[in-house]
Parts: sequence; structure tokens; C-alpha cells
Amino acid sequence: MTRIRQEDVITSIEDGLQYISFYHPPDFVEAMTAAYEREQSESARNAIAQILINSRMASEGHRPICQDTGIVVVFAKVGMGCHFSGDLTLQEMVDEGVRRAWNNAENPLRASVVSPAFGDRKNTRDNTPAVLHTELVSGDQLEISLAAKGGGSENKAKLSILNPSDDIVAWVTETVSHLGAGWCPPGIIGLGIGGTPEKAAVLAKESLMTPINMSDIVARGPTTDTERLRLEIYKQVNALGIGAQGLGGNTTVLDVKVLHYPTHAASLPVALIPNCAATRHIHFVLDGSGPVTLKPPRQNNWPNVSLKASDRSRKINLDQTKRQDLQDWKLGETLLLSGTILTGRDAAHKRLCALIENGRPLPEGIDFTNRFIYYVGPVDPVGSEVVGPAGPTTASRMDKFTDTMLEKTGLLGMIGKGERGPATIESIRNHKSVYLIAVGGAAYLVSKAIKSARIVAFEDLGMEAIYEFIVEDMPVTVAVDINGESVHTTGPAFWKQTISNIPIHTT
Repeated sequence: MTRIRQEDVITSIEDGLQYISFYHPPDFVEAMTAAYEREQSESARNAIAQILINSRMASEGHRPICQDTGIVVVFAKVGMGCHFSGDLTLQEMVDEGVRRAWNNAENPLRASVVSPAFGDRKNTRDNTPAVLHTELVSGDQLEISLAAKGGGSENKAKLSILNPSDDIVAWVTETVSHLGAGWCPPGIIGLGIGGTPEKAAVLAKESLMTPINMSDIVARGPTTDTERLRLEIYKQVNALGIGAQGLGGNTTVLDVKVLHYPTHAASLPVALIPNCAATRHIHFVLDGSGPVTLKPPRQNNWPNVSLKASDRSRKINLDQTKRQDLQDWKLGETLLLSGTILTGRDAAHKRLCALIENGRPLPEGIDFTNRFIYYVGPVDPVGSEVVGPAGPTTASRMDKFTDTMLEKTGLLGMIGKGERGPATIESIRNHKSVYLIAVGGAAYLVSKAIKSARIVAFEDLGMEAIYEFIVEDMPVTVAVDINGESVHTTGPAFWKQTISNIPIHTT
């Protein structure tokens, strides 16, 4: 009988969550580097470069890879020969580890969990509770797979009950083609096949905990039916040409993971969960000898990638920009923004639009006239930082508010990540506005362009408060121009046509 102290579980959860907040798994860095080296789309290659540079910076600075530090998911395999010493349940131990990790003074993480899930949706302030999946297994050890999953990729999860004769490859390919870019590709597709609907979803999530090994399968060829399925989906999804950040390119997925389970003869449940470019997970074992010891990865794991401002990048002074200036901004063009921007996410937009619809003034100090709004919820700063990691959130969640904001506030445009819906694009066209994207998964890098930050409204919303940022050379791409053309349509369409002439392989 192995005695496992509850403090060892708590400390290991805390240390593991801090570790994955700033260290990508080495297999992910290797796969992303290979994608960078073979990418032929300039826009996608630049996005991957930003992700890799951000990853290296986060590892060196011990600061979050992404501002969305995720909701914690734990798979615990408890050996039946284990005995826990202490008075807390396993859920309570995990939650205390989460609480300590999120309140770490040297690297505080962004609290994103709200409770209840409907109605008031108040932030729990410490990111608890975690989602815990527990399985009793043989042995006398506690095995833990720990992940922090961001909302952008979680929101793209899909579940379908196929007919037994249906084509799984066709369903996955069609499903991914409609996910858009809000899940921050390139990443990993996790599939759960079989069992019952809820079992398939858990399998899909658990499959994402395994190392990337698609390059091995490509090199030697598949040896099992599961590997053959994975490889075919990998090829078909990358042939869609969606590319990094949805800009169009060679690599949309780095790997496809599959876990399966027996199912009813009349059923074929299939769940799909994508993992984004902020892939964060770790596996460790507690054997009663104390908390886990996690060794930092070697810094030479990261490639020597640098970003240089292109001569074609247009420098923009936001404090002097007027609506007529937007007509010169070209679709897919890189802009370097300097000046003042305001921020706002779901909760702030809901409050702002309620004030507008009720004929009430906006909060004192809030004036969107000739301004841009950045869809972001930053991490709190530490030390000399003016703001913590501050990458973009998924813009489509703000689509329902966009027409009101453009019509009633004098707003020039928006900055986020991912595509916009057809009605929003039409509103952008009608108001001669623009939509710009920053790279999702490069939050620490983006934060270095923010030279000043202060909360100007709705402080009670925490990370969803409205900030005023003063930025310098913040890199963005014109994703929707004043004519309503979208790079998330034109980019993938071009690469889907041309990608058949480009070998799909890994190195």
C-alpha cells in the first residue's frame, strides 16, 4: 500500500500548472519548427514565427504562453494500492493546487472560470473548480495527466452520432473546414470514437494528452488501422489550405490523435476537440516518495527564429487615423500600430450595448470615436510589466454586438483573432470599417508592444474590464477590408487550389 500525502498532490498540481503555463511540450516545439521550415505561405510562416518566438520568450521569462491560461483538466489514474493521507478529497486537492498556481505572485495566471455557467456567471477569481476525470487502475501509483485548455479551442468542439456506415474521414474534414480560425491553428485534432456520446467526448480530450508523433507515421508508414485513419485525416485536413491563423497555408494540423472504445451496433459517436497553438499539458507519476520534480526543457529546443519588420509593413499612427485613411489598407497587409486603443470582450460589450440601447451615456472617459477596440483579456502584470501577456480573443463572439458598436459609437475598427461572420462582414463593409487580427498564441510577444495600460471602465469585470492601451509597433494583419473582403476566405481558397501541387510531409 503506497501512502500519498495530500500536500504532495497539491504541490505537484501547482508546480505542473505553473510549468505548462510557460513551457510548451518539446514535441510541440519540434513539430511547429518543422511546419515553419516547410511553410510556403508568407503570411502563415510569419504567424508561425511569432508563435515560436513567443514560446521561447515565455520559457525564458516564466510568463504565460497565452493570456487565456485555460480551464484546468485532470485525468487521474489512481492505483488501487494507493492510500491518501489527509482529509481532502481528490477534487479538493486538485482545486487547492489550481488555487495556488493561479495566485502565484511571480507568475499569476488569468482567472477565467465563472460560476454558475448561466445567469450571473461570476468569476471564481482562482480558476477553480478544475474538471477531474478519475479512473481506478491496478498498481500503487497515482498517474496524472494535467492540461490547461483555452476557451478558443474548447468552443470549437463538435460531437456527432454518425451512422455506422458513415465515413469518419469525410466527417472530420468537413467539420474542420467550418471551424474557422478561432481555435488558433496550427494545432492538434483530438478524436474520440465509439462508446456513448459522453464517452467519445472524454476520449477526444484525453487523446490530446499524448505526444506528437505524426512524423514517425509519415516516415515509416502506418502499421495499424488507427494510424491509417490518423494519417488520412491529417492529409485531408491539411489539404484544406486553412493554414496558420486561418491565413492560408500548408499546415493546419500538426497531428491527429484518436482514442476509441466499443460502441452499440447501431451507433457511431464521434467527438472532435482541437488543441490550439498554446498546447499545454504534462504527465507525471506520484509514488509516495514526495511531490514531482519537473526539469526545465533545454533552451536549445527552440529554433533560432527572428522577426524583422518587412519594408512592406505599414506604420500606423492610431491617434491620427481617420475613416478615410482605411481605404488605403490592403487585405492581408501587415500593419504596425502605434497609439491609443481601447479593449473590450464579451461582458464589456454586453454592458456597452445595453447602455446604448437604453439611451444612456457610456462610462466617463470612454469615447470610441476614431478608435480601435482590441478584443483581449490580459494577464495581470508583475514586476516592471505594464501588462501581462495580452493576446487576442476570438472575435466572432463579439459579432452580435458589432453593428451596434460601429453604428452608434464612431468606432473605426476592431482587433481580434479568427474570422467574422457574414452579417458582421457586411456591417464592416456598410460602415467602411476594418477588422484586424493579431496572432493568437503569441500573447507574451504582443504584450511587449504595449507601453502603457490602465483600466478605464468596468473594473469589477476583472480581466474583462475595459483598458486603455498605448501601443508601439503592434503587429496586425488586415483581415477584413472596407470592401468586406475577408482574408479568412481568400487565403484558404487560394491555398486549397494550389496545395495539391505541394507535397504533404513532415520532417
